[in-house]
Amino acid sequence: MHCKQQEINNYTDFFYRFFRSTLLFSAPLLIISTTILSFPHTSARVSSSDNFTVSVLSSCTLNSKVNDEHSINTINGTYNADVGRTTLTTFCNDRNGYVVYAVGDSDNTIGNNKLISSINSNYDIASGTETSGSTSQWAMKLSALSNNIGDTNNPGYITNDSNETVATNQGTDTPIIDPLYNNTFGIVPTAWTRVVYKPSGTVNSVSGSSFSTTYSIYTSPTQPAGTYTGQVKYLLTHPSDAPYTKLYMQDVADWQYMIPNPGDTILVTDIRDGKDYYVTKLADGHIWMTQNLDFDITNITLDSTTTDLNVIYDSSTGQYAEYNNGYTEDDSIIYWRPINTTINFEGTTITGWANSNTEPYSANKTDSTGTGHASLGNYYNWTAAIASNNSSSLTQSTLSNTANNPKNSICPKGWRLPTISNQSAGDTGSTNEFARLNYLYNNNSISSDAMLVIAPLYFPREGYIAGQAFNGLAVNGVYWSSTLLEKDQAYYLDFSYNFVRPANPYYKYHGFSIRCLAR
Repeated sequence: MHCKQQEINNYTDFFYRFFRSTLLFSAPLLIISTTILSFPHTSARVSSSDNFTVSVLSSCTLNSKVNDEHSINTINGTYNADVGRTTLTTFCNDRNGYVVYAVGDSDNTIGNNKLISSINSNYDIASGTETSGSTSQWAMKLSALSNNIGDTNNPGYITNDSNETVATNQGTDTPIIDPLYNNTFGIVPTAWTRVVYKPSGTVNSVSGSSFSTTYSIYTSPTQPAGTYTGQVKYLLTHPSDAPYTKLYMQDVADWQYMIPNPGDTILVTDIRDGKDYYVTKLADGHIWMTQNLDFDITNITLDSTTTDLNVIYDSSTGQYAEYNNGYTEDDSIIYWRPINTTINFEGTTITGWANSNTEPYSANKTDSTGTGHASLGNYYNWTAAIASNNSSSLTQSTLSNTANNPKNSICPKGWRLPTISNQSAGDTGSTNEFARLNYLYNNNSISSDAMLVIAPLYFPREGYIAGQAFNGLAVNGVYWSSTLLEKDQAYYLDFSYNFVRPANPYYKYHGFSIRCLAR
């Protein structure tokens, strides 16, 4: 299922985003055949066929028109219904129908169905249908537009109370609203939930198939003054029996067109363990993870026979063959069997971590509270980062030629570690990739990390592991690259409040964070 994203930006307190999906199918429309009759003097018979096929593009879109502003000024202890109104219209020539899903996306976090407080999170307003009492809540309602009238000069459209021309439905093109939201207020979903569907038949290409959305808000007597903003995302899929499926990190080619511009962001899932990550098209032209990798090392064999579980994208030069990596005849790595598991720890002591380049180490801080872009993720030594069980055999610097960097990594298939080089960060396509981001987003500063820790990069100062001690949380940001210095050291991004070192070398056996970018 291919989905294209559209955004609607002209709202205030409540926002909407939705997707458009397209499919291509082939239908034979006409077959022309002719037969040339034989003469009585010969037994030869000659025939000819001419086949004609037309493929019709299935064009399914979801468009919107704001009818009433999505904001309201209210006071404590009051209930307001039908706040804002938007008409959403589908045009879909798939005879098998379509489904529209919705999910809370407040603060650009899928599944967040709260109204976010401008004061602090203690005052966020949860979704619910209260109309009185001591708890503030908000809810959403959908209504099918089934008017069978239209403007004689503009068939399929009507003029609403605000003197705006909006689409309406003609007869059987009326969509079906899920009972939970059909002209009644329901809770904003925390997971993709079907809210509208049309089980069969094509939609009139002139009028479309429309429904409207409105919201309610109850503010309790104790709700403090402030601004509260929420967001709901909508997704159209077709045919109607096709469930919404997640977008997987490993399938970059299938969804990369959805984020064509710098700053475009979507949520994708690592099929290896089902964890979700925000990924963003950045100004350097690459698609980056914009939260830290959180993949646990376990004692399992990750091999190419189960493609979606394959840690390895391709090989380097076969230099780890003696260290428990399987190889094909052309030196492609086909599995990695790590000999250490991820260590869980709390506080600042990591029992079981060793300063070693001959074993892969990973650690997970279980008392971390960060989620989404702010997630700390896991910490890896460089041996684990390059999906090896022994990196001590790598001794030659690759700073001047990143083509010699290990191609293997802990990143999902289709992704890789960033490279650090001695190329100028000002060069388009520079292989000095951390420095390039610092150049583009942080004014090439080496004295402040101010722009690295906010949108769209979201590099948290997540600290690091040295020996069995955890240090620098909320102070230092340290991220591995695939670039080697020598036997014991590799290059990484290092930053804090008062410095940025985009090409810093240090010991491979320390535990740093990882950001992957698409190949």
